[in-house]
Amino acid sequence: MDLAPSPLRLDPVTTEILGSALSSIAEEMGETLVRASYSTNIKERRDCSVALFDLRGNTLCQAEHVPMHLGSFLEMIPHIMRRHPVEEMRPQDVFIGNDAYEGGGTHLPDLVLAEPIFVDGRMVAWAVNTAHHSDFADRGHAHIYQEGLRIPPIRLYREGVLQKDVQDLILLNCQVPRERLSDLRAQMAANRVGRERVTALCHRYGVEVVLAAGDALQDYAERKMRAGIAAIPDGTYRFADVYENPEIEEPMDFSVEITVAGDEMRLHFEAPPQVRAGLNMTHTALLAVVYYAVKAAVDPTILPNAGLARPLTVTAREASVVSCRHPAAVNGRTSTCQRVVDIILGALAQAIPLQVTAAGNGACAVGSFTGQGKDGKLWVYLETIGGGAGARATKDGLDGVHVHMTNTSNLPVEALENEYPLTLLRYELVDGSGGPGAHRGGMGLRRVYRIEEPCRLRVDGSRLRSDPYGLQGGLFGGRAAFDFGGATMSQGRGGLEAGMIVEIRTAGGGGYGPPAERTSEEVAADIREGRITPTRAAEVYGPRAA
Repeated sequence: MDLAPSPLRLDPVTTEILGSALSSIAEEMGETLVRASYSTNIKERRDCSVALFDLRGNTLCQAEHVPMHLGSFLEMIPHIMRRHPVEEMRPQDVFIGNDAYEGGGTHLPDLVLAEPIFVDGRMVAWAVNTAHHSDFADRGHAHIYQEGLRIPPIRLYREGVLQKDVQDLILLNCQVPRERLSDLRAQMAANRVGRERVTALCHRYGVEVVLAAGDALQDYAERKMRAGIAAIPDGTYRFADVYENPEIEEPMDFSVEITVAGDEMRLHFEAPPQVRAGLNMTHTALLAVVYYAVKAAVDPTILPNAGLARPLTVTAREASVVSCRHPAAVNGRTSTCQRVVDIILGALAQAIPLQVTAAGNGACAVGSFTGQGKDGKLWVYLETIGGGAGARATKDGLDGVHVHMTNTSNLPVEALENEYPLTLLRYELVDGSGGPGAHRGGMGLRRVYRIEEPCRLRVDGSRLRSDPYGLQGGLFGGRAAFDFGGATMSQGRGGLEAGMIVEIRTAGGGGYGPPAERTSEEVAADIREGRITPTRAAEVYGPRAA
């Protein structure tokens, strides 16, 4: 099978039309997945992503979902093609995988489905999606073997026929198999939409034209990335921060060295050796973080395809927390990834301060509740909780949002209380948690739960002992805190009894610019509207806070 780039060259108008068509296909795939899913984690929180890849496994386009999921896509198609000869693939074959080392994934709950798209007997692209199956809960995280079922890329469907033994094997290893089956069917539906729309596009414009457009779009993304990098002053920029988590005793030091030379950028990361906890990042997860952060800072309008990565070189010490190797545990890698975004933006702030934000809440705060209902059925409720976004050069940071690598939604109170034996007593912004500055950081979130039936809880997060930094004289944001209602939670996990109260409070974002630029009237307004507490205002502003 010919996998070489198309020799056809298209005019810019045709390329733009087809690029918009491909992007709309990805967006439709994403909406199909969300609307057809069963679990609250996907249908309400939208913890899923979709993409189209060219026949060589390069990203053509992504829907605007979760940047972290790019790490679960980057190596999936290459792994499939290494294990399964392309010549033996047939229309409506569907591959499933999740493994961080043999399947191209970044952690096991993200099940990836990939389907080669054939037009008139010729493979032209891949439809790919991933969904976070909030099922692999209440497990250990000393190494990958404790974290769930590892699936290398294997066929779930062969020429449209379900391989039921494969499905049965997967479902037997799940705590809530009914949810898993329904969500897998939604993932199938999403890829089917992608297959049908790409096929129709090829029939309308011709296969060669669509393939040429894919190559042209990647070349365009490369040119835009190179132009953005070229506008940054040449030099080497360094930044360091600490990362702490309930799973580890001592904070870890992370640092990055970014070298800009002409239209190319090199990023080298230093971090401690991989740990016996679920905080390690695979190298593909590191790449996903870099591609997101650099694109966001250099030029957010760059198309999200493989071309943007060409001017970037990413290195890290092997077997470190930010580039781990087998058998390191990886379940909580997103929280670590958030800190890597912080250090990248901190380094780039030295060169392009107007194009980056101060530190956001810098974590992926996760509450995982698991239990067994009165009917004997197991249930799992997982939620990643947003916080404050970092302030910008011209605006305050956003309050109570997911930042950077997560980008999921909250679970509405009505859905939570209807489906799980939990009551949400408070859901609010944390007064005063935004970092003071000429523009303040966003405020964190507080969620307070009452436990209605005995269950187990695991809480993961960061910024419990470190501060989200401010920029250009802006001050740090407020820290996160967890209160387990008197229960002893070793490493943030343990059992809860009915009637207990659990509070999860997330960090705020850092401020931008010296807070001295605030007038007394603005300080008073900040206090009145809950953006800063009187005590903290007095510490920062002195007499003007009176």
